[in-house]
Amino acid sequence: MLELDFLALFLAGLLGGGHCVGMCGGVVAAFSLQLPKGPRWHYHLGFNLGRLLGYCLIGMLAGLLGSLSVLLSLQSVKSGLFILANLLLILLGSYMAGWSSIILLLEKAGRPLWLKIQPYMRLFLPIKRWPDTLIVGALWGWLPCGLVYTASLNALASASPWYGALIMLSFGLGTLPNLLLMSAFAEQLRQLFKNKYLRYLFGGGLMLLGAYRLIQFMF
Repeated sequence: MLELDFLALFLAGLLGGGHCVGMCGGVVAAFSLQLPKGPRWHYHLGFNLGRLLGYCLIGMLAGLLGSLSVLLSLQSVKSGLFILANLLLILLGSYMAGWSSIILLLEKAGRPLWLKIQPYMRLFLPIKRWPDTLIVGALWGWLPCGLVYTASLNALASASPWYGALIMLSFGLGTLPNLLLMSAFAEQLRQLFKNKYLRYLFGGGLMLLGAYRLIQFMF
């Protein structure tokens, strides 16, 4: 069952590429403009490695919180979190397809925390040393995002720091292809994801994934 959860979160990250381009395109562009002259691929790898580490930390903290929570010893609460996570996935897919913007309300709720994190990120910008990319990437992982919140709920429901970290790592690896491509082809990807049929494809894919997991859970 856990293997299926890891695969589902990987697919969620992969199918959420259009949302990643919209959420992170500006961040990637800003990082790129501030990088030292010369080859830059290793800086972008550093950003994304740091981002994966940041996701793992979020997963560990969520899993630890779940393991310490008396409520999560109740199967009904775990089931509720699982259902909520997949409903968020469906809402996110609906947003990507251009059919609903409800998920943006949740992302707005996370902005106060992001505003507190941003000043620490600015301490390492512009990038002067490669190790700084790991720190910036790890902080970047806390950017308010419906996909991250969906994966985090799964990590919380796992009630295990280690499984929580693996769940978030699976999700992060799914986002990796899109964000690595974005570092070199940000504008092209933004134009690509303006195509309504592509938005329908990826948004519909997220909705089907969320619906499939809910049906699998119920039956």
